[in-house]
Amino acid sequence: MILFPLLLLAQAAAPAEDAPLPSLSARENAERFERCADLAIDEPQRAIDEASAWRMSGGSFAARQCLGLAYAQLERWVPAATAFEQAAHEAEVARDGAAANLWLQAGNAQLAAGNAEKAQSAFSAALGTGALQGLSRGEAHLDRARAMVALGNTAGARTDIDRALEFAPADPLAWLLSATLARRMNDLPRAQKDIGEAVKRAPDDASVAYEAGVIALKSGAEDAARAAWKGAIAAQPGSPAAKASEQALTQLDGGVAQPVAAKPVQPAAAKPAPSGR
Repeated sequence: MILFPLLLLAQAAAPAEDAPLPSLSARENAERFERCADLAIDEPQRAIDEASAWRMSGGSFAARQCLGLAYAQLERWVPAATAFEQAAHEAEVARDGAAANLWLQAGNAQLAAGNAEKAQSAFSAALGTGALQGLSRGEAHLDRARAMVALGNTAGARTDIDRALEFAPADPLAWLLSATLARRMNDLPRAQKDIGEAVKRAPDDASVAYEAGVIALKSGAEDAARAAWKGAIAAQPGSPAAKASEQALTQLDGGVAQPVAAKPVQPAAAKPAPSGR
């Protein structure tokens, strides 16, 4: 989403109106994007320079997208979000179907930067394009739900998660977040049902096991909680969920009734498949 945030620091100055940028063919832009996106993973600073030069030599919105990927790799989420947003606007002007994916990347970058309101707007823009279908539409609803939770809008988050389950019923993260939200809303029957669905789909995921333990403890099943947390530690030792499970077991042994909730994961904006270039 599966995995996810204002001025561009490396944006070149705009050329004079009487000196238009040269243009590259769709094939040239697609090939250059692949090279630049790979560079963004291995050498992000070089990718920033490459994307900026590419823009000046007639690059399409794909050049801004590569810039966003490079900033995301450096965890510079605000300029990454700006680059993705500008790329999305350019793609919309070009009537290119890549706009929806670019809005999703912008939303995840804003969420990683802690800008939940801007993230929600970006995810809404992605959904508003009408280009997302099936799993991708479900994941967009799930992303927007995460932004709504951060904003304290639990009712809106519930609606979006239910939509995500409609479009992406096989996604264990959707069931996990649904269970977590239900627990926070004190709907334990729904939380138990949904965490059960998450466990079916991801039996070795520590985050799922951790949440299963929290729900079990809140439901009064201490032994089940212990078993779930031990399972999380065994499944993915050293992971954030495993560490949270260790803390929860320590607190339970110390007589603390409810463990501290694990810190939610904020996925970075991932490299997408090229589209429409």
